[in-house]
Amino acid sequence: MKKGLIWLSILAVLLLTACAPVVPTTSGSTTSTTRQTTAVATTATTAATTPASSTTATTEAVRLPPVEANPPNTRYEPFFAGQTRAAGTETTTSYTVTVLAENLASPWAVTALPDGRLVITEKAGVIRIATTDGRLSPPIGGLPAVDSRSQGGLLDIAPAPDFAVSRMLYMTLAEKTGRGSLTAVARGRLADDETRLEDAEIIWRAVPDYDNGMHFGSRLVFDPQGFLFVSTGERSDLATRPMAQQLDNGYGKVVRITADGQPAPGNPFIGEANVLPEIYSYGHRNVQGLAIHPLTGDLWMSEMGPRGGDELNLILPGRNYGWPVISYGIEYSGQPIPGAITAREGMEQPVYYWDPVLAPSGMAFYPGSQIPEWENNLFIGGLRGQHIARLVITDGRVAAEERLLASENQRFRDVAAGPDGALYAVTDQGRLYRIGPEA
Repeated sequence: MKKGLIWLSILAVLLLTACAPVVPTTSGSTTSTTRQTTAVATTATTAATTPASSTTATTEAVRLPPVEANPPNTRYEPFFAGQTRAAGTETTTSYTVTVLAENLASPWAVTALPDGRLVITEKAGVIRIATTDGRLSPPIGGLPAVDSRSQGGLLDIAPAPDFAVSRMLYMTLAEKTGRGSLTAVARGRLADDETRLEDAEIIWRAVPDYDNGMHFGSRLVFDPQGFLFVSTGERSDLATRPMAQQLDNGYGKVVRITADGQPAPGNPFIGEANVLPEIYSYGHRNVQGLAIHPLTGDLWMSEMGPRGGDELNLILPGRNYGWPVISYGIEYSGQPIPGAITAREGMEQPVYYWDPVLAPSGMAFYPGSQIPEWENNLFIGGLRGQHIARLVITDGRVAAEERLLASENQRFRDVAAGPDGALYAVTDQGRLYRIGPEA
């Protein structure tokens, strides 16, 4: 009888132990003490490890309530579960946030060069090179003229895949014409002394031109084959919106071109009559974010919606992404978009959307492992949201979302991954940030 009671007591203790909650511990804060460095201390939790896949982070953090608590602008229902307001998450590894520079003039893009330095564009038509401790070069000369009115100017920049040898830089810009302006792609060789671009030229234009200063896009990124993806906007006006659905113009498109501006082989519309052969996808509103997944080579895009309905899309060749026919947003006035619905056969649904808006701009995947739970996550600069959105993507869906640097009160224009395992970001207010492991 006594033995039976002893075994029952042991069993009860084991059951109570198994059911007890795991209490998180607190990690130590980082040790940076410079005036411009903010130490970010996070709460450590037991991380769940998932099997490796093409779009799964190596380490996955605890799930929290969705980060968005404000009411949406619309009453539209998502097309599938998890299409908006995904679970929240929290980075468990300590990292530092450092302001490297504060005197940039309306920076629009930042990207890493092979040697780890950064190349930055400023909207007025300036390129600078920055070291990872924040020293900025003088403006680099020899650029094509830009139309910097409103949303125009010098926009994105990317080094050629063979930059270490060719020293070629590619950029997008708003080009002024006799009848208005258009989105253009230019290239030039960075001189050996890095003071100017040599033989700068326009290699592609999003025709036709139009006389306003709105919705130029534009990002560019090289695919694994060395071809160039370029995004454009539909120029915003009610008169130009429908052109995003038409294949004879460059408005509201992603195009895929060669390094000299010709339609890339294998594009989906090559050989079709009355269609621009460089078009890769269409039905876009204003695309300011493009990134290639580091494992799969897939093209991902962030797209600005109207009032609500900002989108994250996985771009597939020849697909129609719906604007202005389908949208999860409304007009800035609060009125419905004329004729718009949220779904139609033959039009792609966004992988994810935001309402209220994030105003997503430049973005980058984190290819490193220095911050384990960030590996292969997507980081998007938020203008209206004034934070960097971290998205955990699993099997082509957004599994979790985190807001980084929200307390900085900055409009984050672009995000880039550096070879040192850090992220770099520029803001409309002129700052250059480093976010990552201690340097």
